[in-house]
Amino acid sequence: MALPGRTGRPASALAPTPYDAELRTAARHLSRRRFLTVGAAGAALAFATGLPARGAFAAPRLDAARITEDPFTLGVASGDPLPDSVLLWTRLAPAPFTPDGGLGQQQVEVAWEIALDESFTRAVRAGTALAHPEYAHSVHVDVGGLDPATTYHYRFRTGAWISPTGRTRTAPAPGAGVTRLRLAAVACQAYHDGYYTVHRHLAREDVDVVFHLGDYLYEYAVDSAGGARGYTDRVLPSVFNRETTTLADYRMRYALYKSDPDLRAAHAAHPFVVTWDDHETENNYAADHDENGSDPALFLARRAAAYRAYWENQPLRAGQLPDGPDARLYRRLHWGTLAQFDVLDTRQYRSDQAYDDVPHAPGPETDDPARTLTGDAQERWLLDGWASSAALWNVMPQQVCFSQRRLDLGDPAKLSMDAWDGYRASRARLVAGAKAAGVDNWLVLTGDVHVAYAFDVKDDFDDPASATVGTEFTCTSVASGRDGTERPANWDTYMRANPHLRFYDGRRGFLRLELNRENARADFRTVPAVTVPGAAVSTAASFVTEAGAPGLTPV
Repeated sequence: MALPGRTGRPASALAPTPYDAELRTAARHLSRRRFLTVGAAGAALAFATGLPARGAFAAPRLDAARITEDPFTLGVASGDPLPDSVLLWTRLAPAPFTPDGGLGQQQVEVAWEIALDESFTRAVRAGTALAHPEYAHSVHVDVGGLDPATTYHYRFRTGAWISPTGRTRTAPAPGAGVTRLRLAAVACQAYHDGYYTVHRHLAREDVDVVFHLGDYLYEYAVDSAGGARGYTDRVLPSVFNRETTTLADYRMRYALYKSDPDLRAAHAAHPFVVTWDDHETENNYAADHDENGSDPALFLARRAAAYRAYWENQPLRAGQLPDGPDARLYRRLHWGTLAQFDVLDTRQYRSDQAYDDVPHAPGPETDDPARTLTGDAQERWLLDGWASSAALWNVMPQQVCFSQRRLDLGDPAKLSMDAWDGYRASRARLVAGAKAAGVDNWLVLTGDVHVAYAFDVKDDFDDPASATVGTEFTCTSVASGRDGTERPANWDTYMRANPHLRFYDGRRGFLRLELNRENARADFRTVPAVTVPGAAVSTAASFVTEAGAPGLTPV
């Protein structure tokens, strides 16, 4: 979702960077070979832009004893918990606001350990990994041989430096009759729009796992005062005061975001399951189309850089490592027999937005069955996963509003073309697929819109009396949109125009969701301000949906 007052700029207006020539080379290379497969195009982009290829590890080794500044400035993280393993992450950067993080083009050996206690007297696994310059000195360790449903503590060491300690948790054993899961969902954390107070509170929550639903990073310029943060005690480097387009830009922008202590605290406290939306690359892009109508080959070069930097800076396994401009981010996780999570990617494979991506009433383009939000392969994967699911709750973490959202009181009303409303046939296939698979307890988790919503998912959104087939919880933003307000100016219009919309709040915050064998309870946690640090958190509203009886009840 574009931030208020932000509009796309023509590519020619972007500030020049050292990588511009390489991006142009990539564009020319692909333009001559438009018949290439995606995989071959990815290889071409890797060559043309200088993106490191898999296995390109010829850099010399740095003696870690020579590192004189703390290399763990970007913190630690864990992610994608499985019953017997979890992914541990860190990225070495003693000088995080420089293109190479202060380590040059040298490999660094990093030791890791994981234990049952925070003092590491009950260590269970340990080893070493190499931080490669080709991957911005990031470290991704897939630790196996762990016990299911167990809390662990982990840390890294290189030279004389020891990282902060992180806490993580494995998923329950396959088929385990789990009775309870507590999770949180967050999204949309524009650094320049405010402090990460939400993450500070999230770090203190008693949850098993956190889902980040996209817009972890924004491509927009950040001025020397940090935008709405209004710093008076520091001056941010001018390198951030431009839109991100190159690999170096994206890497340093992640360093800026992860320099925030509250974000680092949230990552250290809980395992994260992450998926991207648009701003990790560029506002409202669709597959190989950017918002400015650039040559797709040029945009794919930018997408390759953005995807690579995303993987480098997130707790993701090798299976999500991009191949040029392509990455398999959609994936499935389980929490015993209590929950199945089908994590979607609604950006990489979608058809271009209908009606030039401006609000529009439903029409032939929105209802065209050939248009897709997920792509055919991901849609088949999702429907097949539902058909074979043995979980009580089938949860679909994804990015944009799934439920119909009429934007006015017209007849017909205008809808958002970037959300599922712009891909109505694609949405109808999922609703039909959920019904055919007998998915009785379908939960959709959504980000993107910088407000909190609770929807009854209807069999036919144009008929308020039609059956409720699921529930959608939209978490508000961490910071994007600045402070917000409890009732935005369009609150009354939206509530009247959408009878299936049960809750709407415009403040910043996160969603806390508890699943058990009887029901799912959602608590919308909000803060009154993010443009000043330290705001308190409170629960704005709570809803329950009973197992086997879709529909929201306030509590």
